Amino acid sequence: MAENNKRFTKASWAIMEQLLEVDNLEEALSGSLEIITDTLESEAGAIWLLDKKTDRLSPVFHIGPADISNISVENGLGIEGIVSKTGKSVIVTDAVNDPRFDSTVFDDNGLSVKTMICVPLNDLNEVIGCVQIINKKDGSSYDEEELKLCEHMASLAAITIEEKGFIIDLGEDKEVLASLRNVTKEFPSGDGVLKILKGINLDIYRNEFLVVLGESGCGKSTMMNIVGGMDFLTDGTLTIEGKDFSHPSDAELTEYRRKYIGFIFQAYNLMPNLTALENVEFIAELVDDPMSSEDAIAAVNMTQRAGNYPGQMSGGQQQRVSIARALVKKPRLILADEPTAALDYTTSIEVLTAIEDVVKKQGTTVMMVTHNVEIAKMADRVIKVRNGKIASIKKNMHPLRAVDLVW
Repeated sequence: MAENNKRFTKASWAIMEQLLEVDNLEEALSGSLEIITDTLESEAGAIWLLDKKTDRLSPVFHIGPADISNISVENGLGIEGIVSKTGKSVIVTDAVNDPRFDSTVFDDNGLSVKTMICVPLNDLNEVIGCVQIINKKDGSSYDEEELKLCEHMASLAAITIEEKGFIIDLGEDKEVLASLRNVTKEFPSGDGVLKILKGINLDIYRNEFLVVLGESGCGKSTMMNIVGGMDFLTDGTLTIEGKDFSHPSDAELTEYRRKYIGFIFQAYNLMPNLTALENVEFIAELVDDPMSSEDAIAAVNMTQRAGNYPGQMSGGQQQRVSIARALVKKPRLILADEPTAALDYTTSIEVLTAIEDVVKKQGTTVMMVTHNVEIAKMADRVIKVRNGKIASIKKNMHPLRAVDLVW
């Protein structure tokens, strides 16, 4: 008991520091959720906020293996909705047999819920959502002391939201473009098997900018390679526009890469004997219905350099041509692997502005793997991968523009 009290006190102070001293409220809220989920040694956690226009709750921050980004629940329905509506906390010891529990929220998205704590986000005037902590890793149930810690965090969070004037506008649900469900990737290693991905569950939406963060070796690049058809999953499913590409034939794989996917790499990979426009035209000739190569070049603000060869362009200009080359195919999804890693700050912003325009003006989904946490501030959602699993997903309520990033 004394050891728990010490841990809980330490967690309370850490949460207070996050909420009261961190300028970026979204970072403070997601950081507080991480603290409490770790302190209670739990599998998952979520902060749900109420959109008054629709009277529905949506998870703006969540930790754990389930991707519930595009889920919303009616205020008053399900445990999340009941807690938000009544303003009363609950401890659930057997979710499967609890009539209040809606299993489709998590079970259909990669997490089997057994136990949980759910507490209201109650500021000085009203309930604005709830905090939910799910499944202790040792299989035990939550107790009253753990409930009090969650209530303390929720109270601080709600008051901070009220004081800082956090605008809750969750917008419309987005259409799912691609889905990974229970995706694993294994490689033979000596006498055993090396597990790189250990059950990835992720939805990728149309017209979103998705940033994937994680330490080297965590599996983020492997995940992107599987999405791009450059590597094959061991188990699980990969679908895009409802079509299953989990184990494609050679012909299906060719169709997938040409029709659905565009690539941007750290290395520009431009043909040195072709001009910028000719590099784009070369790719356009490989697909049935490309966009105009001139339009693709214009979309990345490189029209004046269209006649230049790669050796006559800076690194940032070459990277913008590689973006045009990916865009000309009219892909559903563009995958970008560390596209600014070799560039300086000014040039990086030029490249990120081009990518921003691809999403906002062309309506193309972009999924970027990067080590630069600043870039995550301009994303619609930020995915953190840890040890072969999705560790957390954060929905940016107010993404920054590329020109506003600083590092």
